[in-house]
Amino acid sequence: MTQLQGKTAFITGGASGIGFSIASALVGAGCGVVIADVEAGALEKASHALRGRGAKVSTAVLDVTDRDAFQQARDQAIAQHGAVHLLFNNAGVNAAGPVHTLSWQDWDWVMGVNLGGVINGVKTFLPELMRHGPEAHLINTASVGGLVGMKNLAIYNAAKFGVVGLSEALRADLKSNGVNVSLLCPGIVTTALTTSERNRPTHLRNEATPTPAAPAASNAPNPVAMSADELAAFTLEAIRENRFWIVSHPEFMPLIEQRDRSILEAFQGAPDAAKVQAMQALIEPFRF
Repeated sequence: MTQLQGKTAFITGGASGIGFSIASALVGAGCGVVIADVEAGALEKASHALRGRGAKVSTAVLDVTDRDAFQQARDQAIAQHGAVHLLFNNAGVNAAGPVHTLSWQDWDWVMGVNLGGVINGVKTFLPELMRHGPEAHLINTASVGGLVGMKNLAIYNAAKFGVVGLSEALRADLKSNGVNVSLLCPGIVTTALTTSERNRPTHLRNEATPTPAAPAASNAPNPVAMSADELAAFTLEAIRENRFWIVSHPEFMPLIEQRDRSILEAFQGAPDAAKVQAMQALIEPFRF
């Protein structure tokens, strides 16, 4: 999608962090935006900032695990803007810790938002995106945590690996329709992800869940983190170039390469050419 001006984007998790920075960058590119977020107060503040730049901005208070609310937000966005051309499935939360310490509530919350929310966005918006074909673009936010497993991030990894697989399948399934698909896999970014506990629903809280006021240390700037604005600019450039993989943190390249090499080395024997050709029909190949 080389031309962003005049398009409309729907962005989940759009009131802060990566979502807000993407919304801001899109406004700068001449897009209308619909920012959806579970935090009404942050949403109001974000929309005020964007409208101050003369943009056409709509908002939706949205819990991405609520399918009915997602459909209502879609219908409202189309009614207000006439169309939605770009969907950013970006909302995310985290509950970190050694896997044996994680509760059912932790699993249900993180998987529900990070994977279920993406599925709900895809299912809800696909008819609208397919209506526009090559003029539409679907962008799922995963993570390098969807490309390599990490300590104390079992739920996050499980969800983000799911987003990666879903996005690769979407790339193959939507090729004939022309809808563009991209997968954003950032590393460490300056966001409020570490304080996402503030948005955990009451029925999914642990008995020992800490109060929403996070320790000061969790808000300290990370010297290796990329700014959300920098990531947003990188993302828009990738969208214009219609890149599927949007990977922004090269420090993870050797780690992912090591993982991928270990998979390839685990195969036994030489591949049979005929079987390879048969399997190729199941996969949309990546061109180099």
